[in-house]
Amino acid sequence: MKNTVLMIGVACLMSCCTSIKLAIPEKFKQQATMQHVSGARGNKMSFGNFTTSKIRRGIHLSYPPWGWGGRGFLLENILLNQIGIQKNETVTKEKTKFRYTLSDGKNNVEVYADEKEMTKKLEYEIINSNSIFSNFEQLQQYKYIFSAIISADTTQGSKNWELLMTNIYDRKAENDKNPFTFIKQEDNGLATNGNDTIFIKPLSIKKTALSNGKTGQLPFKLLSGYELSTNDGVIAIIDMIDRNIWFYNELGAAEKLNIGAIATAIFARKVHDVKW
Repeated sequence: MKNTVLMIGVACLMSCCTSIKLAIPEKFKQQATMQHVSGARGNKMSFGNFTTSKIRRGIHLSYPPWGWGGRGFLLENILLNQIGIQKNETVTKEKTKFRYTLSDGKNNVEVYADEKEMTKKLEYEIINSNSIFSNFEQLQQYKYIFSAIISADTTQGSKNWELLMTNIYDRKAENDKNPFTFIKQEDNGLATNGNDTIFIKPLSIKKTALSNGKTGQLPFKLLSGYELSTNDGVIAIIDMIDRNIWFYNELGAAEKLNIGAIATAIFARKVHDVKW
């Protein structure tokens, strides 16, 4: 329900001529080059001198569509039913896989990616009520894992990279007392080849540009992109809104190819879809 509210809010902002954009730090912008990703979140992408093959997708499973029963609350419901309330637990799972090749015109990398998501909720429902306020869901556990292998051409002396991004929440483990906690879309992670590591941090926007040129404040944060960095600093920014990749100008060809593979893998996801 929270995600639905967010999307309705975004639609309202867009219809009110509000321009929602990811702000690229000026200092980084002066040292970087932007490349727009054509076909982002589709089945084939291109940017600059980079192109992907057609993205081959496995079966996208979401089961069951209504959520299956978790723990039973027989004894509790005997008491709760006396005051007109029913308590249930639902568990939903979603997963998919995809693969493709990314080329810069000279070298290729193969990307093999896997997405998994699990959501567990408690639902309290008022018995025999048709009101839209007749039930209340409370998030108990959420787990999202996105992993990918970026397989390089070993004849060129390159190493394979492993990408891992996660978003995990557990009410019990975190001792969270807030009944209105919702799933945040801000997954983060890293990519490594065993020697070098790229850290991936989510970027969210709270402010936006209005049609009159002034800056407006959003009622909630929206995931808008990802910052890629090493111990030496930021090397790339992925703009999910305008579907751009900003590359640090000092990157070599092999580094740009690997970053391009990470970025296109993030754009290609279907389970964790930011829906810009």
